[in-house]
Amino acid sequence: MKYSKLKSGQILVIREAQKEDAPKILDYIDKVSKESDNLTFGEGEFGITLEKEAELIEEIFKSNSQLMICAFIDDQLIGQLVFRAGSRPRIRHSGEFGITVLKEYWGMGIGKELLSYLIAWAKETQIIRKINLKVRSDNLKAIGLYTKIGFISEGTMTREMFINGQFYSSIHMGMEIN
Repeated sequence: MKYSKLKSGQILVIREAQKEDAPKILDYIDKVSKESDNLTFGEGEFGITLEKEAELIEEIFKSNSQLMICAFIDDQLIGQLVFRAGSRPRIRHSGEFGITVLKEYWGMGIGKELLSYLIAWAKETQIIRKINLKVRSDNLKAIGLYTKIGFISEGTMTREMFINGQFYSSIHMGMEIN
């Protein structure tokens, strides 16, 4: 568990997700899906049942190469990061994460805190040697954060997303862990 004081003076608590968090997480996902077009799913498209979410949380929690963390302010879930590595020996050392923060908390350093937790965890595992991500090419704030933290652009995929009749490219970024 990690505690951080934000610029606003609020206390941010980051911890690993637990099976009992499944209802809160699904409510949270419903909220963020309505707030941003930067996700791989939109409103009503997530499609995971409460039972499946609880199973997924438990599977990740038991794994030494996967991570699901939640960020809370005053017991309200306001951010989440999920990292999944490959399951086979040849690709187990690398994985990809997705990160979300409720819109009202954007710009407060929460994404940076979640990423800091992920990187520290990856180093501790002695398993994870590469962290990857995909970001919409027009999401300049996110790209700026990832670059500032040390992620490097590794290429662009065109037509990665199709939202409201328009195609969007994504930039693939990575960070090597020593």
